[in-house]
Amino acid sequence: MHPHLKNLNPEMDGIPQNGPGVLETGESYTYEWIAQPAGVHFYHCHSLPLKEHIHRGLYGTIIVDPDPERVRNTPADYVTDHPSQITDTMVDDLVTEARTRNHEYAENDAVNELVIVMNSFDTDFDGENEVYAANTRAFAYGVGETDGNGDWKAGETKHPIQIDKNERQRVYLVNTTEFDPINSFHTHSQFFEYYDHGTTLLPTRQTVDTIMQTQAQRGIIELDYSDHEPGLYMFHAHQSEFAELGWMSFFEVV
Repeated sequence: MHPHLKNLNPEMDGIPQNGPGVLETGESYTYEWIAQPAGVHFYHCHSLPLKEHIHRGLYGTIIVDPDPERVRNTPADYVTDHPSQITDTMVDDLVTEARTRNHEYAENDAVNELVIVMNSFDTDFDGENEVYAANTRAFAYGVGETDGNGDWKAGETKHPIQIDKNERQRVYLVNTTEFDPINSFHTHSQFFEYYDHGTTLLPTRQTVDTIMQTQAQRGIIELDYSDHEPGLYMFHAHQSEFAELGWMSFFEVV
């Protein structure tokens, strides 16, 4: 089991050449990983055939909360600015932001958090995906029927993700899609801040409505719907094929 973390011990890297190697049926091994850096991270099986193992679900998400006191002591670790550009006011702002991401602080309670894992399914084992999904659920929110060739009929809007317009929305987004080089995330009628890998406390991209991720890339999306009218706001992959084959959904702002 390989973690996408800063790992100082090669035996814990989870590849066949290091540590116990591949575990056989009935064997066990305990991994000990260092929770750094702060951000949203990824772990997955590292045994061959790798693409088949990842495609069939041997992966997961690791979220490491930033420690506000560490942020105050080493603020340069949490921004892309040169240390000489970091002011006392900026440090205070970084600490405040860290508290909203840390689940031991009350400030985090004002943020609604979601984990969205973008994935896909090769249903006929030909090395190409027939279905695309978020959190393994395809066609659950928008499209009702599709023939896989672009002809589809809209169905009932089932189970939209209901959010309070007065809450800050934070999405931990991870791409695990196999057999396609990229996946994407697009919001209708809204722009967002994006923190690539979630390792910074200042956005790496501001005021965007579409981002792309390669496999294993991840990040944090922050949304504010406080000035929007109540109703349904779509989000989906912006490869139209992916959306038509299942990867679309709605936020229901209330």
